[in-house]
Amino acid sequence: MPRKEQGWVTFQTSEEERKILEEFCDQSQRTKTEILRELVRGLNQHSSPSNSLPTINTEEEDIYPQIPEIEISIQKKPLKVSSRNILKGVVKRVVTGAVNSEVTLEIVHKVELISIITKVSVEELDLSEGKEAYAVIKSNDIVIARE
Repeated sequence: MPRKEQGWVTFQTSEEERKILEEFCDQSQRTKTEILRELVRGLNQHSSPSNSLPTINTEEEDIYPQIPEIEISIQKKPLKVSSRNILKGVVKRVVTGAVNSEVTLEIVHKVELISIITKVSVEELDLSEGKEAYAVIKSNDIVIARE
């Protein structure tokens, strides 16, 4: 059994609550641990008395309407990249699959790079046809062959 001093938190949920969490994990392609950590970190934003979360009366049959929707966002800073191969281009095509997406980036006329990235990354980067994006290539070897 996990112990508190090891950093573990265990709690019971209803079947409906577990289903909600599992569906959210499937849709966002994140683990339960990632979702719950994000939720806990977001509680700091609601720590002042005027923004405190409401007290939930567990004796009521339907408690869900009382729970406020909390939008949790992670602020991202511009990154400096160690890779020297950064190519600016325009998104030509995005083919979305169940988990991954194929993104085609045109670097110059008729020169295209194709990358397979997660569906979540496509959404977070707001990639769509016609938008500018960068191909960042990190490779130790480039093999050249000929017949």
